[in-house]
Amino acid sequence: MLLMPRKVKFRKAQKGKNRGIATRGSKLSFGEYGLKCLENGKIRANHMEACRIVVARKMKGAGKLWFNVFPNTPISKKPAETRMGKGKGDLDHWVALVKRGKIVLELSGVPEDFAKNVLRLCSFKLPVKTKFVTRAGQ
Repeated sequence: MLLMPRKVKFRKAQKGKNRGIATRGSKLSFGEYGLKCLENGKIRANHMEACRIVVARKMKGAGKLWFNVFPNTPISKKPAETRMGKGKGDLDHWVALVKRGKIVLELSGVPEDFAKNVLRLCSFKLPVKTKFVTRAGQ
């Protein structure tokens, strides 16, 4: 099941800019290991779901996973081969805007080498560059 907000004040959002470095959420808060973003970008809800599935398959019930981002920004899209004008397109998907330095997901309850391998597989699913971080080496 894809993540999305239950209710939003406005159905469609403006694009805006995604610049700067994350100051909040740049340290591990729940787990022992994490994936830190190295560039600004948008993480779609289906990317997060793909990460969750990878972790569930590899860990086989051991350990715990936390997502530190939530896809609460709507992205609209106009159909292909549509003429200009006629208003803004319909809602297509939800994204989480991330800045560099933000911890995207955290993991605990497993050995470090295993966690590193699992989070490496997660990083392949994400559209932004990430690096493995530990509580000791923050």
